[in-house]
Amino acid sequence: MTDAETIQIIRVDKSALGDLDFKNLPFGKVFTDHLLEADYIDGQWTNGCIRPFHSLQLSPATAVFHYGQAIFEGIKAYKTEDGKVSIFRPEENFKRFNLSAVRMDMPEVPEYIFMEGMRQLIELDADWVPALADHSLYIRPFMIATDEVIGVKPSETYKFMIILSPSGPYYIKPMRIYVEEKYTRAAPGGVGFAKNAGNYAGSMLATSQARKAGYDQVLWTDAFEHKYLQEVGVMNVFFMIGDKVITPALDEGTILPGVTRNSAIELIRDMGYVVEERSISIDELIAAHQKGEVKEIFGTGTAATIAYIYELGYRDQAIELNTELWKLAPELRKQMNDIKYGNIPDNKGWMYPVN
Repeated sequence: MTDAETIQIIRVDKSALGDLDFKNLPFGKVFTDHLLEADYIDGQWTNGCIRPFHSLQLSPATAVFHYGQAIFEGIKAYKTEDGKVSIFRPEENFKRFNLSAVRMDMPEVPEYIFMEGMRQLIELDADWVPALADHSLYIRPFMIATDEVIGVKPSETYKFMIILSPSGPYYIKPMRIYVEEKYTRAAPGGVGFAKNAGNYAGSMLATSQARKAGYDQVLWTDAFEHKYLQEVGVMNVFFMIGDKVITPALDEGTILPGVTRNSAIELIRDMGYVVEERSISIDELIAAHQKGEVKEIFGTGTAATIAYIYELGYRDQAIELNTELWKLAPELRKQMNDIKYGNIPDNKGWMYPVN
């Protein structure tokens, strides 16, 4: 494979689109007619193809089942009122995907497979992109190790795929979050910055326990003192304290460098706010709340976009906020959605046209 023209396209005989109810889309459970796949064999990428959505047949000895070499991304495409489809900042996801690949000792995916293959796939299934407010086409690129061998070593073969899922809003209501201080998501020198499957597997027990206690997600803390705030299970986190906006820094490699996070920082600064990327402890946050200085807490992520957090639970304390009084997060959500849905000019150059 040397360029995008070598990606073969095999179309479905009959689309399943007619059976889809766009007003009832559970997140991540409905998939479009086609997918993209390519294989890494003998040191090069080959077999690039867009074909009908299908199941995989894998040996029980496939390396990904045993040693966890698996990475993925989350991206969204949007449809404007005039029917045009664009993807939100996929170049940044492409870069982050390959950073994850390097950290997990996997081969990098070439741009013509990831970017142009994605574009061609979405162009083919463009009718699946919902033309409804707060709806989008969720894009899931991923790569798995495919050696059929039991042995702790990097695989020599891999499969890259992209699947598409039309979706509605991910988080509709403001969230209640538990500050986690027993379990650890990531430590310096680890894989916290990489979007690998193991990070999410390791978070599930803590999240399940939090949900049983009435929370939606957990806010992870550092591995050493369980004191410094890092990220929520599915998104980065922002705190508006006084007239400043603070979000945990990425410098220790324990936090996923979110594309929505980066976009939010830029837009918030454009609004005239000071944004600080630095360490922030739960003690600092509680002290600021006791002084009445904590104005807003919200998360940013591909699935969540901008998610309001109305309560943080920590031990026997609660930081509670009235989201009806907020100004920053609602305006941030509006501006970001206006760019994505083409309601205002894309002066940032963030939208990647499909058709």
